[in-house]
Amino acid sequence: MKMMEKKTPADESTSAGSEPRGDLTVRTIAMPADTNANGDIFGGWVLSQMDMAGGIRGVERAQGRVATVAVDAMTFIRPVHVGDVLCVYTDIDRIGRTSLRIHIEAWARRFKENVREKVTEAAFIFVAIDDDGNPRPVPKE
Repeated sequence: MKMMEKKTPADESTSAGSEPRGDLTVRTIAMPADTNANGDIFGGWVLSQMDMAGGIRGVERAQGRVATVAVDAMTFIRPVHVGDVLCVYTDIDRIGRTSLRIHIEAWARRFKENVREKVTEAAFIFVAIDDDGNPRPVPKE
């Protein structure tokens, strides 16, 4: 009889053997109030979590307020289910004079399973703004 070994978080499998790109920025649990008529989590809820994560990353890099101006190439890969932990990763792709392009991935750590899967990804564009809502330069690092 073969003994089962206890798995550690480092042993967790991922979708297609890939790893998330970027830094973990937001982590939250999908709840029943966030579902659509099919019982899956609304895509809009996932999009809002990604927008919050991008905003956090944008504020850190721009050293002040940012506003979302575009979402480019949003791709939904798999559904998110009630009880899944949604982990959102951010990676700055490009910094312009007043804008930031941030690659954002959402991964679901499946409820009651020892697996995580990429559920969606997109490029978000944020503009650094001043207190009056006007574009301002992103500081050089």
